[in-house]
Amino acid sequence: MSDFDLVLAGTLVLPDRLVPGGFVAVRDGRIAMVGQGVPPAARERHDLGQALILPGAIDAQVHSLSQKGAEDFIWSTRSAAAGGVTTIVDMPYDDGNLICSAEALQSKVAHAGTQARVDFALHGTVNPEEGAARIPEMVAAGACAFKFSTFGTHPVRFPRIPPQLLLECFTAIAREGLAAGVHNENHEAVETYMAKVKAAGITDWRAHGLSRPPITELLAMHEIYEIGAMAGCDAHVVHCSLSRGYDIAAAYRAQGFTATVECCIHYLVLDEEHDVRRLGGKAKINPPVRPRAEVEGLWRQVAAGNVWLVSTDHVSWTADRKTDPDMLANASGVPGLEAMVPLFVKGALERGVPLTSAARLMSANPARHFRIDDRKGNLAAGLDADIIVMTPEPYVYEAAASGHNVVDWSPYDGMTMPWRVAATYLRGKQVYDGRAVLAEPGNGRFIRPPLTRAIASTA
Repeated sequence: MSDFDLVLAGTLVLPDRLVPGGFVAVRDGRIAMVGQGVPPAARERHDLGQALILPGAIDAQVHSLSQKGAEDFIWSTRSAAAGGVTTIVDMPYDDGNLICSAEALQSKVAHAGTQARVDFALHGTVNPEEGAARIPEMVAAGACAFKFSTFGTHPVRFPRIPPQLLLECFTAIAREGLAAGVHNENHEAVETYMAKVKAAGITDWRAHGLSRPPITELLAMHEIYEIGAMAGCDAHVVHCSLSRGYDIAAAYRAQGFTATVECCIHYLVLDEEHDVRRLGGKAKINPPVRPRAEVEGLWRQVAAGNVWLVSTDHVSWTADRKTDPDMLANASGVPGLEAMVPLFVKGALERGVPLTSAARLMSANPARHFRIDDRKGNLAAGLDADIIVMTPEPYVYEAAASGHNVVDWSPYDGMTMPWRVAATYLRGKQVYDGRAVLAEPGNGRFIRPPLTRAIASTA
């Protein structure tokens, strides 16, 4: 009788190397052995030939509840499973409920727990009127990181956190040993440029980029990293559309500070002159999608090692929120959970970027960032058996046709993917078979940093 429940054999894609002719052996939901050569016997064994075997992706930026009555975890985690994403980290800006207290976070855990098909972790944030007082209680309740914004999208649901309060929050988070992520747009600059665009009567696809030119991002990044340096806090920019932003972060790291940047998949795929022009409101994202030259610049930053995470910033707005002829009247954000991993693999292969970057930027680094690398983020003995199998089967992506998305549109519709997610495993159990999502609602677990970390940091 075999010692293993499951063995998968193919080319292993690890954060630091490829292992051709490799295998992963699973026992009791965890990886028991990783090796190369003849795979051991198991109760279930798959010799997958040319297939790529990667660690399950951790999407660092998901908005499951941005539109009340629309997506929710039952759909976001379905899209995730179909895309090889085995853990989503949900943002704290829910429609009608800012996650800014232990009570709000615990309520969200209970809500998501009945729906989630894959594992989930949660960001916390603050109510500007309360300041940083509730940060310790949210850490104790299981928040894995905190999210803020230098731009006020909405005064209650998505408020601006001014510099003095950001410093207070960063100082409190540093004591807890977690990271602070910030939406990077300078509020005053955006307001000024937006007023100019409106005064000029520009309402077409050009309006959004003109209302948020590069300087709005770069000013905010300097503010975020300088506050992080002063507070001794791990300062993280949750999305940057500009190559220059990664240079700024690298400069702070060279000075000894923790300054990291996340690149959303849409900035690595879409461009302003073709895709925004073609899609209009369906490509409206904050910060904006930039010209093709910036897209290629970002891939060079990936190759240079200056990108810390790749995520989706996933939000599935209904079509009526994304099709207003007035570009600025549309909601910001796009769905991406089902497409992120195939899109990144496609882009990396086209540019000669090592596939190890896929395992590093979408698995290992997110696990470290959210302090869950004791269980997640790699194909290594002792970790959860969260696994993606990808096969070389070119296909044209269509969100509506897949059936795994709550909305019937995607900015990536019509794009050809060279590699398909053929299977997704969560803790050794198959949750997607290449066609159907097999995991039922409630299958996912709430993932939080170890309690010992919070206890040690407050001792």
